[in-house]
Amino acid sequence: MHAYAALKHYQQVNTQAQVGDASPHRLIQMLFEGALDRIAQAQGAMQRGQIAEKGLLIGKTVRIVGGLRAALDMERGAELARNYDALYEFAIQRLTQANLKNDLNGLNEAAMVLRRLKEGWDGIAH
Repeated sequence: MHAYAALKHYQQVNTQAQVGDASPHRLIQMLFEGALDRIAQAQGAMQRGQIAEKGLLIGKTVRIVGGLRAALDMERGAELARNYDALYEFAIQRLTQANLKNDLNGLNEAAMVLRRLKEGWDGIAH
């Protein structure tokens, strides 16, 4: 994965996290954490009827997931990278539909996929 390319996406969503000294492995973890945090915030905004805030948060999440996709090394990662890419695409589709339809279930599905991917990533020794 090209973690430093993903860092650019992470910084674009106004994070307060310190990324300068983070390892490439930790940067990807931070992307997952940022996406999951923003989904949780979007769920709250959706439940409160804060449509603009919900849209902003989902948009940030989509950009983070896009950063994760951009970090994939499709040549070296082969089948695993293609599988991650498909899961990221699914998450983006669910986020987009959830935003359009105010669908909490779509946010939950995207969060579930990202949480599972994060758990796998967390299990990798770095």
